[in-house]
Amino acid sequence: MAEIQKVLIANRGEIALRVIRTCRDMGIQTVAVYSDPDAHAPHVLHADESVHIGPAASSESYLVFDKIINAAKQTGADAIHPGYGFLSENGNFAERCRNEDLIFIGPKPESIRLMGDKTAARELMSKADIPYPPGTKDALKDPEEAEKIAEDIGYPVLVKAAAGGGGKGMRIIHNKEDFQSGIKAARSEARNAFGDDRVYIEKYLEEPRHVEFQIIADKHGNVLHVFDRECSIQRRHQKVIEEAPCAILTPELRAEMAEAAIAVAKACDYENAGTIEFLVDRNRNFYFLEMNTRLQVEHPVTELITGLDLVQLQILVAQGCELPLKQEDIKKQGHAVECRIYAEDPRDNFLPSTGRLTKHRIPSGNGIRVDAGVEEGQSITINYDPMISKLCSYGKNREEAIQRMLRALEEYEIGGCRTTIPFCRYVLQHNDFRSAEYDTHFVPDIFDPTALDNGDARLADIRSVAAALLKREQSEENNQSSFKRTAVSQNSHSLWWKKRQNR
Repeated sequence: MAEIQKVLIANRGEIALRVIRTCRDMGIQTVAVYSDPDAHAPHVLHADESVHIGPAASSESYLVFDKIINAAKQTGADAIHPGYGFLSENGNFAERCRNEDLIFIGPKPESIRLMGDKTAARELMSKADIPYPPGTKDALKDPEEAEKIAEDIGYPVLVKAAAGGGGKGMRIIHNKEDFQSGIKAARSEARNAFGDDRVYIEKYLEEPRHVEFQIIADKHGNVLHVFDRECSIQRRHQKVIEEAPCAILTPELRAEMAEAAIAVAKACDYENAGTIEFLVDRNRNFYFLEMNTRLQVEHPVTELITGLDLVQLQILVAQGCELPLKQEDIKKQGHAVECRIYAEDPRDNFLPSTGRLTKHRIPSGNGIRVDAGVEEGQSITINYDPMISKLCSYGKNREEAIQRMLRALEEYEIGGCRTTIPFCRYVLQHNDFRSAEYDTHFVPDIFDPTALDNGDARLADIRSVAAALLKREQSEENNQSSFKRTAVSQNSHSLWWKKRQNR
């Protein structure tokens, strides 16, 4: 076992700060790297050491192997944590770290490459008997054959980049007439985003829910799941609101999906933290979507319901330690919600809203966690992801977590740019979200941007709080527990499960 003494964080913003804090808890020294505009960023100021690595463009700074490796060598770091984004899912970088005798706090290069190639991952799932949406196993080669496959599985179909992620190189095609143009557009975007124009097609599922399972695996063959998260509130195929656990999973379905997630990790000989993403259709059938071979942005909600520090577990695994817990030791308790606070204008198709943060006053109080990567006075630029912070709430049940989030959103003060705060408030007040009857189509099918400017948002908050208080009083009068809704929901889901088993 190689005990890590100093970690270089090959990232920026809130995830760099997140890693720094856990390293400090473990008595490990930290090194930050920074580009020109990040010279006075919080992650730089909080690290024990920092190294300048270039200009604003990530292609000249955060994505340059040599600059990251040289910074590690220069400071005597013996390990590199990639965070998420940038080089976190780059198998070549992980291999370079290994060749330079640097510990990469993440999976093996071979696993990253295998699961990063979506067509190779689908082939592996087929061999492991893991369900995935109907479609092509390999990248499309013959346009006519591809068109025939699309007709066989039925429109609409989804065209996806084989080497992609984050919604890049993805197109929904609704009919035969648009098929070839959709393929061409997806290939062009995939080539520009990933330098690889391979695409494949799969059936576009109706009313899909995006449900994922956190897993952690060590070098000794132990693979554990850390329960589930729902990530269906998305814009441009990218997540904005997540919650844990998923409100629609019965105990039986949760157990089945957890077993599948562990099987996926074992099939690719996985080590460290990762996430298995599934789509769940309206009949509660689930299908493998992809594996993210890194820590997820939304990992705090999992930490809140389990009490675990996932970054600490990552570091222990990277050192060669056996996981310090068994599956039966991991318990979930309560409910957590995460809202990603982006510098975007939800009134204008979520376009970036850059500028200097003239005010940044974060909320606090019971059950509130804020992971922020910027401070008041700093600027949000076009160079990087426009996320200001991750706002999380925790409660003893889903209703309490939602109410605490609404309170925190009301307290959050940001000046200098438009943000997704009004959108998050809109979602959390909507009946479809409150009843857990929503899917990935919420933004295109339900969200009404004009409702953000009608002046009723605060009144809606007050009404929502009043309704919650009234419900609590009625519940106490009837001597019923606050988990009544969950119990009823689980009974309903049990009926779904029986139907699934009898098909």
